[in-house]
Amino acid sequence: MKDRAGMGKAWARGWLRAGLVTAALTVAGCAQGPAGPTITQAPQAAPAPTAPKGLPSPSAPHDGSPQGAARSFVQVMSRMEPAVERECIERRSRAINCDFAFVVDDRPGLEPNAYQTVDNNGRPIVGFTLSLIAQTRNPDEIAFVVGHEAAHHILDHLDRKSGAATAAAVVLGSIASAYGGDTAAVERAQSIGASVGARYYSKDWELEADYLGAIVTMNAGYNPITGAGLFSRIPDPGNHVLGTHPSRAQRIAQVQRAVSDVQAGRAR
Repeated sequence: MKDRAGMGKAWARGWLRAGLVTAALTVAGCAQGPAGPTITQAPQAAPAPTAPKGLPSPSAPHDGSPQGAARSFVQVMSRMEPAVERECIERRSRAINCDFAFVVDDRPGLEPNAYQTVDNNGRPIVGFTLSLIAQTRNPDEIAFVVGHEAAHHILDHLDRKSGAATAAAVVLGSIASAYGGDTAAVERAQSIGASVGARYYSKDWELEADYLGAIVTMNAGYNPITGAGLFSRIPDPGNHVLGTHPSRAQRIAQVQRAVSDVQAGRAR
């Protein structure tokens, strides 16, 4: 992570890097005093049960300008970046890279969008278009988008998507070959299979990312219920068989379920 001792921004070819603030804590050992008489201690009472985790209060809205949204983005990232990396280290199921890079594509004319990918070294990259940031109305919405995209990496969705596409391509290619398809027909079947395989799992993975993203957002001190309000302002994909995203109602319900599970102690 660039300049991990302080918060900073770096511009390069239209990309804005959000910085990270880290703090190092050291614990000093306690010197042991001379041995004294043996003292029998009374049994200690059981620790009190942990209070249910409260839902953070909704954040105040932006001032309604793109500049206000941009300022909120920088403020949100100062909290979300370390929270995301901490959650990644604690939750990853294998040794994936948790040193996230967050970037903003400021090229004009791009549609509102956010995405997650990895670079050639396996470093996770979460990108946002300026138009998406400008479309948000409060820090909670920004935080939820960050949590959702980071959750895709923590849950290893890129590798799982590639595996699903490969498996489906092999299956459909084998079927085409068994029924006498020529080389071109087999290749077409494999291409279709790869697309169908990836799309088939996309909805489930989006809902998984909504669930974990809501928890990450909540643990960072933002309100994912308010954050999911962004869904109400984007086109509803419905529930098409080969659609890549779940319906708006499914996604909002998933966020609400995540919050309920955290508050009830069923998730953390």
